[in-house]
Amino acid sequence: MTAGRLVVCPTPIGNLEDITLRALSALRDADVVACEDTRRTRKLLDRYGVKGKLVSYHEHNERARTRELVGRMRDGAVVALVSDAGMPLVSDPGFVLVQACVAAGLAVEVLPGPSAALTALVASGLPADRWRFAGFLPRKKGELAAAFAEPETLVAFESPRRVAASLAVLAELDALRPVAVCRELTKVHEEVVRGTAGELADRYASEPPRGEVVLVVGPAAATEPALGPALAALERLIEAGAKPRPAAKVVSGLTGVPANTLYRALQARD
Repeated sequence: MTAGRLVVCPTPIGNLEDITLRALSALRDADVVACEDTRRTRKLLDRYGVKGKLVSYHEHNERARTRELVGRMRDGAVVALVSDAGMPLVSDPGFVLVQACVAAGLAVEVLPGPSAALTALVASGLPADRWRFAGFLPRKKGELAAAFAEPETLVAFESPRRVAASLAVLAELDALRPVAVCRELTKVHEEVVRGTAGELADRYASEPPRGEVVLVVGPAAATEPALGPALAALERLIEAGAKPRPAAKVVSGLTGVPANTLYRALQARD
């Protein structure tokens, strides 16, 4: 018997009309469709008259279900993998199954399709030549600050309840950093709000956004990579007896790093 295969099928992130013809064909042809929520996937399939056998595949059963699905594929079955929205594996279940298929020598076919991360990146109007997807942002302030310090555009999912707090941390680092808050993408109430970190932190402090949110943060200033050596030089001058502010001006003149940036970084270390 010929071994089966896994077909990874992205699904709409909001608007059901964003399903591709190729994905619909794959879902029709599959022997079984593995999905996070069978009720949600059934709604999508019913919209397009697709009849298929659904099995649940989520973070709580993925290892046990993976063994079952790999066994079916070894017997010749074609398994379609979907998540509730977007591309499986991208902050969604599916990695365990794909990894197991690769280890078993089973074919894995990945279809292109809707992606909240890519949609938000393009809609933000921020640089897209170098960007990084961070999944869901960390909650600890130090880890969050480290995520924001990267030199490329950052795309991340965020809880609407934490948008204001995360932007407040960013505003402490650089109030002028460009940001886009993208919510309810492809849905009726889609909204993309662009501004500085300071402006948007203030905007959402009193009224958090509603719905699903993707944050897009412009790249950190080009001077930031030189901050480490410049800050070390400043600390050595202070250890030698120099006063912080005059020393920051001296180091700024030698390195090009703004004196205020150096002084704030020095205070953050204390």
